[in-house]
Amino acid sequence: MDNKKSTYFSLAIGAPIGCLGGLIGLGGAEFRLPFLLKTFDKKAKKAVALNMAISLITIVSSIIFRVMNIDISAIYPQILLMLGIIIGSTSGVYMGTSISTKISDKLFKKVLLILLLIMGVLLISESFMPLESVGIIFDSLIIKLIVAIFCGLIIGIISSLLGVAGGEVIIPILILIFGLDVKLAGTISLIISLPTIIVGIARNKRNSMYSDKAEINSLVIPMGLSSIIGAFIGSLLIVYAPSEALKLLLGGLLIFTSLKIFTEKE
Repeated sequence: MDNKKSTYFSLAIGAPIGCLGGLIGLGGAEFRLPFLLKTFDKKAKKAVALNMAISLITIVSSIIFRVMNIDISAIYPQILLMLGIIIGSTSGVYMGTSISTKISDKLFKKVLLILLLIMGVLLISESFMPLESVGIIFDSLIIKLIVAIFCGLIIGIISSLLGVAGGEVIIPILILIFGLDVKLAGTISLIISLPTIIVGIARNKRNSMYSDKAEINSLVIPMGLSSIIGAFIGSLLIVYAPSEALKLLLGGLLIFTSLKIFTEKE
């Protein structure tokens, strides 16, 4: 695909995915990845690296949108929890990126698509069972921080392997294990994702994944910008769309797309 056509496709694909992400509170990276693999015909490792770069643009804009509409003081009591998860997630993304460089692209593609299937199942599960704040009562702050670091490690590995912010994983962890409110969990999830994605991009840059400047200009930038526009539109439409029905639909679509790619002959 030439650069001009790639730019047009990036603009066309980024906006609707960003809009759907804005509607259900996700970055949309899980839905971009199949397009990067199939429509743009990228190798699995390259697709993940590019997805991570686009995710950074989406996350920064999403944080700005949310900060404008929430009480920031609600975040302050959770700073230690956030730091614990960030320590774990940045270590996890470092490990995940190292793992990805040591396996073949064919095997890595299979790992990617299995993780996409899991993400699809999580979305469908959440549509039937909306998460309610539960939380575990920890005996001490030290134990809570250890659990936070361990959870962050898992988040970081998944994030690095898929090139995603990982909201489907982070938000349930914050609600079910640490007892946060769903809206607060969504905001903190984005903040946690930011350093995780930055570390992943730095690791991918060291592996020369962003050496093709034309690829950045014709794919990452236009898709990132259109994702921002789409996410903004999605945030405005959120009062009109049933989020649970959207999760069910998108979860099914993600599973279908993943299976289609997974079963294709190389």
